This record gives sequence, structure tokens and C-alpha cells, in this order.
Amino acid sequence: QVQLVESGGGLVQAGGSLRLSCAASGRAFSRYYMAWFRQAPGKEREFVASSNLSGFGTRYADSVKGRFTISRDNAKNTVFLEMNALKPEDTALYYCAASSVGMVITATLYPYWGQGTQVTVSS
Repeated sequence: QVQLVESGGGLVQAGGSLRLSCAASGRAFSRYYMAWFRQAPGKEREFVASSNLSGFGTRYADSVKGRFTISRDNAKNTVFLEMNALKPEDTALYYCAASSVGMVITATLYPYWGQGTQVTVSS
């Protein structure tokens, strides 16, 4: 099992940047594919980005491609989401998730989740 704790959310103006972190505890962090999802009020949880086991392979939702970057530090059991050029529509509760399946975009294939960190982008 792995336990996940997100941090780094906050209030930022449109065009600004934030860096989210997700610290994992438990064994074998490097054996889990990691992802970020987000959920806005009244909307379904949506895929944002995912990373393979090494961090050299990544995948992004079209809505964040070119603006967000996922990375991981296996030595520190941490995954990051660097968010640039933020837009009001990026406002959501951001979750990190872990899976042993792969860099999949389906939330139900991730059995481990953090509690979320709020990102609010003002216009």
C-alpha cells in the first residue's frame, strides 16, 4: 500500500504558476505509476497528467498540454505537478493517485488517492 499527501495548492491570478507536491509513504514508491486528477464543483473528476515508473514517460490531458509538467523524484518518494499559465478553468481540487496498472487516464484504475489540494485561479 501507499499513502499520499498533496500540498502546494492556493489562490493565484490568471497567468500565474503553482507547483503541487505529493508525498508518498509506504514501500516501493518507484513501482507505482503516478497521476494527477482534478475535480471542479459540479463536475466529474478528470485526468490531468500521469508518469511512468521512471518519470521519463508522461501523458497529459489536452487541456493542460504545454502548460503543466508532471515529474517525480523516486529517491524522495514525491511526485510534482508544475502548473504554468494558469487559467480560471483550472480551478479545482487536485488529487494525486497511484496505480500499478500503467499510465492510464481512468480514475477507477487508481486504487490509492490523496485527500486533495485546492487550486483557485482568479481572473
